[in-house]
Amino acid sequence: MHATATETDFVLPSSRVAALTALVVCAAQPERRTVLSPLSGRPLAQIPQSSRADVAGAVGTARSAARQWRELSPRRRAAIVLAFHDRLLAGREEILDLIQLETGKTRADAFEEVAEVANVARYYARTASALLEPRRRRGVLPVVGHATQSRLPRGVVGVVTPWNYPFALSLGEAITALLAGNVVLLRPDPRTALCVLWGVQQLITAGLPAGVLQVVVGDGDSIGAAVVRCVDFISFTGSTRTGRAVAAVAAERMVGCSLELGGKNALYVRADAALPLAVDIARRSVFTAAGQLCTHTERLILHKDIAEEFLRLFLAAVAELRLGVALDYGYDMGSLFGPEQLERVIGHVEDARRRGARVLTGGRHRPEIGPWVYEPTVLENVSAAMDLRDAETFGPVVSVYRVADDDAAVRLINDSDYGLHATIVSGDRTAARALAPLLRTGTVSINESFAASWGAVGATMGVRGDSGTGYRHGPEGLLAYTAVQSVAEQRAGRLGVRGAEGQRRFADWFSRALVAARRGGLH
Repeated sequence: MHATATETDFVLPSSRVAALTALVVCAAQPERRTVLSPLSGRPLAQIPQSSRADVAGAVGTARSAARQWRELSPRRRAAIVLAFHDRLLAGREEILDLIQLETGKTRADAFEEVAEVANVARYYARTASALLEPRRRRGVLPVVGHATQSRLPRGVVGVVTPWNYPFALSLGEAITALLAGNVVLLRPDPRTALCVLWGVQQLITAGLPAGVLQVVVGDGDSIGAAVVRCVDFISFTGSTRTGRAVAAVAAERMVGCSLELGGKNALYVRADAALPLAVDIARRSVFTAAGQLCTHTERLILHKDIAEEFLRLFLAAVAELRLGVALDYGYDMGSLFGPEQLERVIGHVEDARRRGARVLTGGRHRPEIGPWVYEPTVLENVSAAMDLRDAETFGPVVSVYRVADDDAAVRLINDSDYGLHATIVSGDRTAARALAPLLRTGTVSINESFAASWGAVGATMGVRGDSGTGYRHGPEGLLAYTAVQSVAEQRAGRLGVRGAEGQRRFADWFSRALVAARRGGLH
């Protein structure tokens, strides 16, 4: 493949597209949507679209398959997922092509999605059985009673995912929900459905029973909304605006939801940081996937003592970034997803420029590389009057701020409606760890980009503020897909008596029992 999209066609065999899209729940003669590849701006494939009736039918199919899947042992479910894990890595090159063709990201960035799904599949396949094991609890009185706490699947889980990390978000959440014993109704973004369908195909080949994972495709306002209105639990990743609407429907229906929404994440470079390390971390934190991921850095906070030297090194590193669109390794940054995303990035940068911000590097559309490629861009003198200051840009753009000390850095990091992720770079890890609890974010990475938090799949990722609610990864990431049921069993005795004298004696006796439990250190 050549480097520039204007010199080549990025095409897929029609037979391969047909085999993947056959997995979409849709009518025999469905409406089809032509999707474009960000690598070229040209048509990539025609994707069948589901209707609301198809969503209802998919839910019915999933419910019919639920009992068979639920009664399968956690170890048997795990074996299927581990077989998928192996197929995923064996077919790595094909899925990397699909992710790149649909998203426009570099091959290295596409590999992050593959690694994420493999990590999640292995982690939960190895831990789900123990996490779901019933727990014995003490009854109201020792010896004569006990309770058992169980984790039961919620039923049909709806997974609604966006275009920016389609494979990682769709397959990661679907696998987690499946291992918890649920059946899944998955709605990927219609513009990035092929890579998701590839993953579903591998799961089926690995042994996933028919009906357990159903895929519907269509716009969020119609098909996404239909999914939200008919499932028993909702996992949604997307914008804060849409997330609020999803939460309102979940509250109306009295079902649970997990929402990972936007971010305006900050990276703080302390005065004692090793600057070459800080520059490398910042470069990756800002420009991975052309800045189109919720945890990337949009605010760069520099201690005043090192700000000038850091910027000298950072701007030189940014100037050396290799931009390109090709189905091969070697580029540092690829394309924005489409014209709407390009328009948003240009709008934020030009608004800031008009209102007095200074562009230190970048700030240009590069159509000679690819139709929606935008240069990595660094700005300073950004003020609250500019959209760039507080709104999520979701592109390869970062604003620079200087602070006098750690306290000022903490105030600036927390001066956001969002609360997803923050990064601290410091030569004193003890000092950095002391700052982390002061930050109003769900995750913090120290001396590494967001990849440290994202890749630690055994550690739960939370969210705060306008960044959403719920969990991803770690024990809570799987347990969120379960409902707690406690069964209390009384072996002997009664917990209630009739009559004034009997009630008085019972109260005296039970009070003595409570005092004894307190002195005995019982829970």
